[in-house]
Amino acid sequence: MKSICRTLVISSVCVVFFSLIPQLCSAQLGDPGDDPDAPIDGGVSLLVAAGVGYGIKKARDNRKKNKTVDLKSQEQ
Repeated sequence: MKSICRTLVISSVCVVFFSLIPQLCSAQLGDPGDDPDAPIDGGVSLLVAAGVGYGIKKARDNRKKNKTVDLKSQEQ
């Protein structure tokens, strides 16, 4: 019984602690005023292009794999 109470207390303290962390670690204390312009151009567009290229490659490889599996099953 004593270990159950201890476990319950420890888990309750952990839940309360982890729910209060976002309030305690606030990154911004208020409105900074003007809207800062953040350029989202070069790096993001390269990452998007790389992601699209990788997706196309995976789709082609998957189609080629399925086609060879279908040909092997038709031969048997």
